[in-house]
Parts: sequence; structure tokens; C-alpha cells
Amino acid sequence: MDHGRVLRAMSGLLIVLFMAMISSTIVSVALPQIIGSLNGTQSQYTWVVTATLLTSTASTPVWGKLADLFSKKLLLTIGILIFTLSSLACGFAQSAGQLIGFRAVQGLGLGALQVLVQVIIAAMVSPKERGRYNGYLGGVMAVATVGGPLLGGAITDVSWLGWRWCFFVGVPFTLLALVLLSRTLKLVEVPRPDARVDYLGASLIAVSVSVLLLWVTFVDAEFAWISWQTGAMVGAAVVLGVAAVVVENRVREPIVPLHVVRRRDPALAIVASLAVGMAMFGGAVFLGQYFQVGRGYSPTEAGLLTIPMMAGVLISAAVSGRLVSRTGRVKPFIVAGVIALTLGFLTLSTIDHETSLTLVGAGMFLVGVGVGMSMQNLLLVVQNTVPLNEVGAASGAVTFFRSLGGTMGVSILGAVLANQVSTKISQGLTAAGIDTSGGGGDGSTLNVAAMPPAVQEVVRAAYGDATGHIFLLSAAIAVVGVVATLFLTPTRLRDSMDLAPATEGEGPGEAAVEEPTPAVAKP
Repeated sequence: MDHGRVLRAMSGLLIVLFMAMISSTIVSVALPQIIGSLNGTQSQYTWVVTATLLTSTASTPVWGKLADLFSKKLLLTIGILIFTLSSLACGFAQSAGQLIGFRAVQGLGLGALQVLVQVIIAAMVSPKERGRYNGYLGGVMAVATVGGPLLGGAITDVSWLGWRWCFFVGVPFTLLALVLLSRTLKLVEVPRPDARVDYLGASLIAVSVSVLLLWVTFVDAEFAWISWQTGAMVGAAVVLGVAAVVVENRVREPIVPLHVVRRRDPALAIVASLAVGMAMFGGAVFLGQYFQVGRGYSPTEAGLLTIPMMAGVLISAAVSGRLVSRTGRVKPFIVAGVIALTLGFLTLSTIDHETSLTLVGAGMFLVGVGVGMSMQNLLLVVQNTVPLNEVGAASGAVTFFRSLGGTMGVSILGAVLANQVSTKISQGLTAAGIDTSGGGGDGSTLNVAAMPPAVQEVVRAAYGDATGHIFLLSAAIAVVGVVATLFLTPTRLRDSMDLAPATEGEGPGEAAVEEPTPAVAKP
């Protein structure tokens, strides 16, 4: 496709990508209002986010494999329809349970849109020319990241719109993109009839992770840590996980290629990505709740208060990206980023319901700087240490584990927060001498506005004080990422498309991970 046709098709693809990215961020500051109006619980608050992350994570590699077998344009159309219809259903949800179910379906569409946009751009543009279009993708992702919370807060605060329009707002745009793509996207399809989708491996991974996350959500609330329910759920998750590893080790085209995961630098980068994903997604999800429930700010104000973190992401990603390209070194920036992430969470671990917003903003900025410097550069490490024919599989593995880490982080930290809040509310109500036998002091829901003023004060203090505990846990998780990145090989990024052939005795990629020696003249 020539440049003009590519740009016309890109207009539809960028709209689709923007709507997919913003669907995750637009609800971040609106969630307290959403769960409160639906009379949901803290666990359900977590699962509104977790359900989408889980299904999008499990489905992303499957959509990528399907693109090798069937029409990319047809698959994108199916993904847009799934995403649009599920967004409408989310907006019409009448209970927290319904919303969680519809969000899970929305995650299937989200997984399709995220991967298929990348696949289609690769089918339209050669690798040499692809870089000029990556700037458009980066701009769309940045705007969606920064603008999502602000837009969600503004929509929620407008009386004649309300939180349901956080889901409705994207529908006209996705339908517009569907029309544009039907007219402008012309691809020469080159299917791979020999490709096989590892449905069994994908199913085992998804079910194993789902069972584990269900256990994390309900343990210590519905049943004890040491109980038959714990044994059954953890045992089932382990058995299914082992079965997934066996399947992935035997199939020809696995969802998670184990031969790549076993190499040193890809393995360390995956561990670091898993830790960064757990800390970043898990910690950031609850900032909107902290500002609204713990501090009493409106959704719009909560969105504005998250700007320091978004600014940190944008600034550090742009600056570190230029420095990495200029120097060819990536490890120093990754290590510095993960350390900044850890320091940011340590700062946020000191907050309560009366902490200065300046200190909170400083902690969020450090978290943003850490994410911007480490997230994409960890992917770059993996791409630099594998041969060209494995770049896609290796990149998919990093993305999968990063999303998996985010899903687990949201679920684990949400469960910890729910337990902390429950304990603090009970202690606060008892200390205040408030009788909750009539149900007026129930702090299990997020509908704070419906509570008596005295109970509201206790609940807000409980949420504000408990949030610091989950950020301390996030810092501990980020330390794992620091350790993993310290053991990365200090390499220079290669300027060739593929690795040089390994010499005798070297494994794949080993020739590319040594520090280059000073250049000498050779005949």
C-alpha cells in the first residue's frame, strides 16, 4: 500500500486502538461511583478490572494465531463487533455481577483489537518503513492513557450523562471506524495453512490463572487460608498449570514458547515485566478509589490528581527512548526505571487520608517515571536477544506475562485492601461507639454517600489509611523486578535485523549479548 492509502486505513485503525486503550483507563476514576450506584462490594470493584484483564490476556495470543489462518480484516471486524456490543451491555448493566460478566466479554474484543491493529499495520508496511507510523501509535496510546481518567471523571460528574456513558461514549467511534475500514483497508491476505492454534494450551493457562485469582479474591473472606477450599483451588491451579507447561512443551506452535522463556535474558526480562506489571497495574487501579473514597474528591478531581503519574510516564518514555537509541545501551535505563518505581511505591506506602497531596503527587510521578523507563525497554531487551524468526513469539511472551502480572496484581492487592478496610471500619465504628446492628454502618459497599455522616468519616479514613498498605506490597513486588534487571547482560542493541549466526558452541543469541570489543582494522 502506498503512503496515502496507508494513512486512510490508519485513520480507522487509530480510532479502534484509541477506543480499545481508553476502555481500560476511562473507568479508573469512575469505578467508585459505578460500584457505589450498583451497591457492589470491594471484591466486585476489583473484578470489574480483573475480568477484562484476564480475558484480554488469555485471548490476545489466540487472536494473533488466528490472523495467520484467516482474513485479518474479517477478524478485526469480528473484534470490533464484540467490543462494541459488550460496551453497550456494560452501560446497561443493572448489577455489579452483570457488569463483571459483560466486562469479561469486552476483554475478548479488547484482546482482538490490541493485537490485530499491530498485525494489520505489519501487513501494510514493510519493516523499513514501519517506524514512521509507530509515532502515530505512540501518540494515540499516550492520549488514551492521559485523557482516559480525565474523560471518565468529567462524564461521571455531568448529571445528564453519568457513569454509564463511560461505556456508551466509544460506541459511535467504533462504528465509524468499522465503516472507514470497510472502505479503505485493502489487504493481500497470505494465510499460513500449516499454522495451528494451541487452543488446549490457551484454555489450560486461562483456567489455571482464573482459579488462582478466584482463590486470592475469596480467601480469608469466604473461607480460611487453611481449608479444603484453599486446597482444592490451589491444587487445581497447580495441576492445570503443570498441564499447560506439558502442552506448551510439546505443541509445534505454543501460545507461550518455552524455548524462548528458558534463555537467560528473556527469562529475566519476563520476570521483571511480571513484577512491574503486578506493581504498576495493581497499584494504579486503586489511586482513583483513594482520591474519591478516601479523600472525598469528585471523579473529575480524581482524574486531574493522577496527572503526575501520567506525566512521569510520557516524559521518561520519550527521554529514555532517545537516549537508548543514541547510546545503544538499555540496561542502565531499565535498572534506573525499576528503582524509581520501587521508590515511588515506597513513598506512596506512607500515605493516609490526610497526607499532603504534594507528597502523593511526588510518589505518583516516580511511579510514572519507573513505568516509562522500564516497560517498553524490557520488551526491547528480549527482541534484541532472539533471532528475527522468534521476535514475535518472544514479544508475545513478554506481553502475556506483563498482562498476567497486572491481572494478578489487581486481584491480590484488591483482596488485601478489602481485608484491611473491613478491619479498620470495624475498629473505627467500635471506637466511635456507633451501633451497626441496623445495617447503617455497613462498610462493605462503596455507596458512601448513602451512609450516615459519622459512618462516612470512619469509612473514608479506613480507605485512605488502608491504601498505603497495598502500595507497600507493590514496592516489595517491584524489588523482585530490581533484582531481575540487575542480572541482565549489559549489551548494546544491534543495528541489524537479525542476529549473526552463532559460532560453534554458542546457543542462539549468545553472540549478540557480549559487550562489543574496540574496533580494529581487519584485512
